[in-house]
Amino acid sequence: MLMPGKEKYKRLFRFGMSLADVLMLTLIYAYFWFTYYHERNVIGILYFRWGHYAILTLYAILVAMFGRVYGAFKIGYLRVLDVIFSQIITVLFVNAVTYIQLALIGRWTFARHLGPLLVMTIIEMLAVSAWSILSRWLYSRLYPPHEVLVVYGDRSPRSIIAKLSTRRDKYLVRETACVDDESFDTIKEMIDRYESVVIGDIPAQKRNDLLKYCFEKDVRCYSVPKISDIMMMSSETINLFDTALQLFRNKGLTAEQQGVKRFFDVLISLMMLVLFSPIMLVVAICIKAYDGGPVLYRQERLTYRGKKFMIYKFRSMRVDSEEKGARLAAQGDSRITPVGRVIRNLHFDELPQIINVLKGDMSLVGPRPERPEIAAQYKEIIPEFDYRLKVKAGLTGYAQVYGKYNTTPYDKLKLDLYYIENYSIWMDFKLLLMTFKILFQKENTEGVDQNQRTAAERMPEKIGGKAGNAEKDMVTEKNTVN
Repeated sequence: MLMPGKEKYKRLFRFGMSLADVLMLTLIYAYFWFTYYHERNVIGILYFRWGHYAILTLYAILVAMFGRVYGAFKIGYLRVLDVIFSQIITVLFVNAVTYIQLALIGRWTFARHLGPLLVMTIIEMLAVSAWSILSRWLYSRLYPPHEVLVVYGDRSPRSIIAKLSTRRDKYLVRETACVDDESFDTIKEMIDRYESVVIGDIPAQKRNDLLKYCFEKDVRCYSVPKISDIMMMSSETINLFDTALQLFRNKGLTAEQQGVKRFFDVLISLMMLVLFSPIMLVVAICIKAYDGGPVLYRQERLTYRGKKFMIYKFRSMRVDSEEKGARLAAQGDSRITPVGRVIRNLHFDELPQIINVLKGDMSLVGPRPERPEIAAQYKEIIPEFDYRLKVKAGLTGYAQVYGKYNTTPYDKLKLDLYYIENYSIWMDFKLLLMTFKILFQKENTEGVDQNQRTAAERMPEKIGGKAGNAEKDMVTEKNTVN
């Protein structure tokens, strides 16, 4: 068991390590600034004390900002390789912005004085990799994995157990309990033996009782949110009376939010069209040269309030890929062409959707548009699936950044609802920046299982008694955490 006193210093530990990271990168930049860019006066301007402070402070702010966006400081929250990856992306973006800044001040051509910054970037990438490994080692010594009890209802807990088991550095699932088979007193006794409890999709009343008990006993508790929970997160507290009221506006985006969002959609998509036009030309030539088929693939999709539109994509499958009907790409799908496999892994097949954004069919950020026939199948299992149509479909979105290609529709719906209910223009910019990160993460492009026609999971069966054999096989044996 973790000592309660140690747990309360976890945020302070992360803050201290993050501050050390920012200072380390700023000092490396300071060395190159003083020994090359300022000492040799390549900027063309002589800086004095406050000028140096301003330059270095700006660099530190950029590191903190990009690091926060990409999760570079999430020690213990992300895997160590994910932290290293986030740190490297942060360094690349910060140094790219810094070089543009220096080039504008010094009025350089693009490649002039680039060498020292490239050397600095390599040194910084090695430094942040070492920092990430050291931070994770210290974190694991101070905060070993939590022993976890999983409480579930009439749906199998195997999915949540499987997900928890992928992060054994944080969670060790030791036991499961079914609220339909165990008395509340028995479950309370089980909770008393654990550091953390994960509450699955169980009836609201039973969940509330368990949450209150965990609160009373200071037990860390994780709960799988229901759709209504996500709506409640964004509600506004009204204090007009001596009884607090929660206001749910349920209107999607306001008129001013829609206007600002559309302005940035047009502005950024025009910039993207200019930037990616050479890549789009090369992709088009490769697709045409491979089998002589059409370059673009047009497909009917759904957007704001159920409106249908034709989405544009680079064709990544054989021309006859849907003779047997519509279905999502599976792992190792034989319908995908060699060119298609490359552009799908790089997400280049999505680039023609910039045209859809300019036309107003889509936004840069929003729920991914589904095909009408597949959305109809989802609605048979999830009647609330159309809730995600309160905003325009997007080129990228919350579910794309924090989910995967094969994330179940119900989980995607909850991620999309979180975006809709908590929308801000800052969230849009953050998701756009985060999209660059997921382009290089293979798990975000994994196909669905071969037996699935869509991404929908089979409806989970009711589990009688204690955890079934499948669940027991996934639960580790009880032992003492070092």
